[in-house]
Amino acid sequence: MPYNLVLASSSPFRQAVLDKLGLPFFSVSPDIDESGEPNEPIATQVLRLAKMKATALIETYPDAIIIGCDQLGSLNNQVLGKPYTEEQAYAQLRSSSGQCVTFHTGLAVYDGSQNRWYQSLETYDVFFRSLTDAEIWGYLHKEQPLHCAGSFKSEGLGVTLFEKMAGDDPNTLIGLPLIALTRILREIGVNPLTQ
Repeated sequence: MPYNLVLASSSPFRQAVLDKLGLPFFSVSPDIDESGEPNEPIATQVLRLAKMKATALIETYPDAIIIGCDQLGSLNNQVLGKPYTEEQAYAQLRSSSGQCVTFHTGLAVYDGSQNRWYQSLETYDVFFRSLTDAEIWGYLHKEQPLHCAGSFKSEGLGVTLFEKMAGDDPNTLIGLPLIALTRILREIGVNPLTQ
């Protein structure tokens, strides 16, 4: 089956994850407001934003398979989003020290040829070891994870902050759950093993 695969993201990390499937795709950054709504549960928010990202590209790519993703972390029912500043990143890592942070990743896939939606919510737990202030500041200065939910990059030096990780798909932590995505793609008729 012929297909166009579009990733609704400018994230080089998500692009690298999707590249593992060996399928041709291109990335487009959707222009949406990623703000949460008042009292919106985390699961609802990441699924809503993932779908909004994909929806933003439908008019331009109406017949494509469009992949939207969104991710937030939670610690003691508090949302850990992107910190944007070193001070906020330090505060997030200080509060995560010695704790378990759960990452919620919403996946929304639009199949333009069938005008059909597929969605999945995936979680992944990260258990932080006890961190010193010197380790936190050292990490922040070396990796600058200011645009990463939870203030770390697990695919880089951020892995040194952890005691262990737990979940079904480690790609979920990077923001694109490949096991769920390949299941959806097979339903649509795109199989990375036979294309």
